[in-house]
Order: sequence, then structure tokens, then C-alpha cells
Amino acid sequence: MTLSVSEIVGHPQFVPALRAYAAKLRGQFDQSPRLSRMLASHQRWLLSQAAFALQLEYDPSQPGSGLTTTNLREIITSNNAASRNTVLNFLDQLLSYKFVRIVGDPNRRPKRYEATELPTQAMYQWLMTNFELLDHLDGGDRAATLAAQPELFKLIQPQVARRACLNPSWLEPPPRVALFLWTEAGGLVMDELVRRAMELSPDGEGYNIGRIDARVMAEHFMISRTHLQRLFRRAVETGCLHWPDGDRNHCILRRDFLDEYCKWQAIKFSIIDFAHEKICGPVRLGKHDPRLGVAREA
Repeated sequence: MTLSVSEIVGHPQFVPALRAYAAKLRGQFDQSPRLSRMLASHQRWLLSQAAFALQLEYDPSQPGSGLTTTNLREIITSNNAASRNTVLNFLDQLLSYKFVRIVGDPNRRPKRYEATELPTQAMYQWLMTNFELLDHLDGGDRAATLAAQPELFKLIQPQVARRACLNPSWLEPPPRVALFLWTEAGGLVMDELVRRAMELSPDGEGYNIGRIDARVMAEHFMISRTHLQRLFRRAVETGCLHWPDGDRNHCILRRDFLDEYCKWQAIKFSIIDFAHEKICGPVRLGKHDPRLGVAREA
């Protein structure tokens, strides 16, 4: 059985688990800041998930399969997640930073790309971190199963990406969440706010996340200080953040805003759990995928 959105968001351990999850993502950012910085918006998240799925789905017997500009554009533009030019620029940036490489004849059209070692390891670790959160909620063994059979990643990740790119509730975050997630590096900022949400304020209306130093945060996440300050101003105007009595040492992350974010994140975790069960449920039943030597759905 998979966890539903309501079961995830209603679990008493979900907020602490999400806080720990955000802290782990912060650690992963510190390991590869350029890669994390490049993918830290919801649009880039969708692009990267779809691109990776296409790469893993490559079938040599099917001409034109795999990660190509055309295939990525078909997935992304069909749900209005990005424009054709955005897709082109995304792949060009990945190539320039050597996060992908061209495979096969570089003069052949369409060009086919594949991820290099760093983003491949990062995507695997991202999935593992998501499994760890789900395991924390229900005592499951998703992370242990993936660690024991890492080849399952090749089957699970495309399931996650395909379902995430088709789910309208995940594609379109609530307006206040979108304020962060649709902006440059907004995902990094949101993770930092959630990571700090340890202590409820005395009135119970929010979490005291301490002092927010825009200069230090902007420098660490390699974003414009002006951009970050503008984001925080809009967050205050829309009721996401609050400084009681103008005390700059005690920023309050509004509880209702964190609730909105949790409900949206629960959609993604439910998608990931469904993908895990679709692939690993048959593993437990002993049905095997001849391509990988692991079980899969019959």
C-alpha cells in the first residue's frame, strides 16, 4: 500500500521529517553548489526530471528515443511548464557545464545527450533522500531496498518524472509557494526556511527561524542580493514571513504558509511512493525484469 497525500500531510512526523529532508538537501547543495543552484526552481526541477527519465528510457532499437531536444520539448511544452527556447537553453547550459555530454555521432540529428557522473549520482541521492523521508513516516524499507539494488533507480526515476509532469496539482504550486519555487534559486531559499523551522512562536502562529541575513544567504546560494531582498519583501506582503515588532533577529515563518508548502510537497512524496510500489511491489512478488536482473511488474 502506498501513502496518500492526506496520509502524508496528516502524519504527526511529517513536518520534522520535512525539516530533516531540507537539511539533507542543503548538505547536497554544499557538495555540488553549481549543479544544485542551476536546478533550484520548480521549472528547472521539472526539466531535469523529464530529461533524466528520457535518458534512462533510451532504447537502441527505437530510433529517436532517449534524451533529445525534441523529446524533452514534447514533454515540457505539452503541460506549459516551459517554452521551446527554455528547453534549448537548459540543454545548452547542461552541456556547457559538462553535466551532460553528446553521445553517438555529434553531427547526427537529433543529437542525443546523457548525464555525466555528477548529476547521475545527485539524482540517485535525491531519490534516496525522498525514500528516507517516506520510510521515516511508515517504517518502510524503500531506502534499504534501493541501496541493496541500486539498478532499481533506472526503473523508478522515469515513473516519478512521468507522473510528476502529468499531475496538475504538482505542476502548479499554490500562489504563495510559487512565489518562491518559480523564482531563480527559490527552492534553495525555501529549503533553508524549512530547515530552520524548529520552534513554534509563543502565539503558535509560526516558527521562529532566527535572523535572516540576505547578504550572507545570497552569497552562499550564488544569487543576487537584490533579488533575494525583493523575494523576502513579497513574502512579507503575502503573509509568508513576519518580523514581530520589527525585530530583525527573529523572523517568523507563518504556520499557515508552511502548511501550504507541506500539502504541496506531500503530492510529490505520494507520487514517489506510487512509483516505488509500481516497480518494487513486483520485486517482492519475485517477478523479474530481464534487462536489469531485478523484479518488475508483470
